[in-house]
Amino acid sequence: MNLLERIDHWAVVAPTASAHVSDNRKLTFEQLAAHSNALAAHLLERYGHDRAPVAVLGHREPEMLVAFLGVTKSGRPYVPIDTALPEERIKHILAIAKPTLVLTPGETAKLCQSGKSAPSQLLSADDPFYVMFTSGSSGTPKGIIITLRCLEHFIQWMLWEQKFIKSGEVFLNQAPFSFDLSVMDLYCSLATGNTLLSIGRDLVADPKSLYRALANSNITTWVSTPSFAEMCLVERTFNRTLLRHVRRFLFCGEILLPDTVRLLLDRFPGAEIWNFYGPTETTVATASVRIDRDVLNRYETLPVGRPMPGTELFLVDENGQMLPPASRGEIVIKGPNVSSGYLARPDLTATRFFEKDGERAYRTGDWGRFQDGLLFFEGRMDNQIKLSGYRIELGDLETNLRALPMVRDAAVLPVAKNGKVRWLVAFVVPSTDFNGADPDLTSTLRVGLRVRVPSYMLPRKFVVMDAFPLTANGKVDRRKLAESL
Repeated sequence: MNLLERIDHWAVVAPTASAHVSDNRKLTFEQLAAHSNALAAHLLERYGHDRAPVAVLGHREPEMLVAFLGVTKSGRPYVPIDTALPEERIKHILAIAKPTLVLTPGETAKLCQSGKSAPSQLLSADDPFYVMFTSGSSGTPKGIIITLRCLEHFIQWMLWEQKFIKSGEVFLNQAPFSFDLSVMDLYCSLATGNTLLSIGRDLVADPKSLYRALANSNITTWVSTPSFAEMCLVERTFNRTLLRHVRRFLFCGEILLPDTVRLLLDRFPGAEIWNFYGPTETTVATASVRIDRDVLNRYETLPVGRPMPGTELFLVDENGQMLPPASRGEIVIKGPNVSSGYLARPDLTATRFFEKDGERAYRTGDWGRFQDGLLFFEGRMDNQIKLSGYRIELGDLETNLRALPMVRDAAVLPVAKNGKVRWLVAFVVPSTDFNGADPDLTSTLRVGLRVRVPSYMLPRKFVVMDAFPLTANGKVDRRKLAESL
């Protein structure tokens, strides 16, 4: 069975089981199959076999899952877009994706009532399954194409490694569906006949309600960024008494700190802690390692793991030549989980993707080295960082700052503690029409930027300067800017 058939199988063997729970709304596997089949039938009847992507705009509604599966059953990839994104950002994504249509939860609910059905095998292994948009250095987001083959390779690895209990798990969904970490909990849950419990942004903003929801959740598999777990750990009652059934914590998207693991091991005895690594271009994650007390005691910084079966990790120098494992080099990932490239960007695809020994390979732009057969991540080679699990191109943020009428030039720097990015600082040179001493300039900048970029990209601090210090080459001296903090 392919992935779609595997998911539909649960509508037959466990039709009334909950596939998704969000805001007290429940979607059963029977409903998921029937509604997604009806949506696929409508798309085929109305739009034929054009294969153009379909944008799915929403938050954590059950209709999002219906739309994802209905779109793919019609032979098209879906583009997940969260409603929390600024309107300007959404417009950029839609302009690049050129979707056949945009499905909202309301529109999906209307279209899936026909009761019609459609074939579920219209996608071949190398057809795009979804297109995930991430931050781009030019100020414009870039769409990463993930095929059915990529996704199935990832899911097969996860099921083999984690040994999820069929019809016996509840998965936490913390990441929005527009962030590829959500693919881990979404499809591992659906493929094994389990329940996906979504924590919406309203709950995250209300700690008391959040902990109450977690206490009533019966979560067995926790999937999140390390930052979300760190936020929860501030509350001392976040322990085994609160989450009585949790078996494992799966972390991906940013650096996992040793202190975070120590707290989790102390508060959740018997639970496993796993660290994952992989860019969106290689389908969520491509390496993993269980972090136990032996690993904590052996290494000062935590490893990100060993590659999944069938995938190879190696290091190269600036000329693309392979390096010995103990050397520091750029991490390259080769295997069936590597994306086919960027949507409508053959130029960018050619700079990062290539063929090696008959398989797709991707130059990550990440520094790394191996020790004891384990990969250690050692930062970005460019101006790309991860903040709260989100990948952010600092050049993207700088471009959007410069687009504001009150800004002549901008530079953004990350502020890190314990090797982890905690927040962003924006240095700004105001245009001649604006007074840099204006006490309202910072709030004006924040308001102007908020409509252009997601909230997670907003700098915590703005520093207004008459001019930037320059290097001998005439470039902005970011080292001096950092020293001024």
